[in-house]
Amino acid sequence: MNRQLRLSSILELVVEKGSVEVDDASRILGVSAATIRRDFDVLAKRQLLTRTHGGAVATGSSLGLPLTYKVAKDDKVKQRIAKVAAEMVTRHQIIGINGGTTSTEVARALAARTEFAARDAQEHSPALTVVTNAVNIAAELTVRHQIKIVVTGGVARPQSYELTGPFAEEVLKEVNIDITFLGVSAFNTTMGAAANHEDEAKVNRQMVQRSKRVVVVADSSKFTRSAFATICAADQINTIITDSGTDEKMLEELRQLGIEIVIA
Repeated sequence: MNRQLRLSSILELVVEKGSVEVDDASRILGVSAATIRRDFDVLAKRQLLTRTHGGAVATGSSLGLPLTYKVAKDDKVKQRIAKVAAEMVTRHQIIGINGGTTSTEVARALAARTEFAARDAQEHSPALTVVTNAVNIAAELTVRHQIKIVVTGGVARPQSYELTGPFAEEVLKEVNIDITFLGVSAFNTTMGAAANHEDEAKVNRQMVQRSKRVVVVADSSKFTRSAFATICAADQINTIITDSGTDEKMLEELRQLGIEIVIA
């Protein structure tokens, strides 16, 4: 395990448990206690946790970590979800993608598909058009010359890299999207799709409204959480791609609303 991955894993442990002892982190990550102490010191200097005697505790910064520090426990699950999502897309479609770890995996899966490779120097239309308010996704896809990237304006949120505010909203008023892949902080039949911040929810809601089809990409943990701001009602979602860990009763309730459920 390289250092950056180890630092990210330590932060995940701290956020999940609230506090972590050196010996526990050493055992879980399979490295020496001395290595863990050095990692704790590095993260404390970055103000991402607070050192204690024998361990570390979460800070306010820990709870809203940027994506660069997040290592999802279910990376392989998210990648499977992303692969299924990418296979729903056909050449020349216009795709909306908001910010988040699963949404980022969808963007990577789209870029990896050979169907969207450049075919002919005479072909002037892009293989794919991606509309996004996530600057990290835009940066990753910009090097793919066959993919046209449309980035909303707005103010960047450091936690999610999403652009929010009136500039983002104005751009989205002018576009028509075939499929939006929507990452969420939480989802259930009552709350619908939700985000932790109202400004992100507002931009994501507009992306939903401009789309012919809306596909939620979410691992099973998102169906047991709540979040502050609703993006849209559950019945505005066409498809949900998730994993087998999602409660079957919840999935049946969603099917009753006419939502297609795909297990990755």
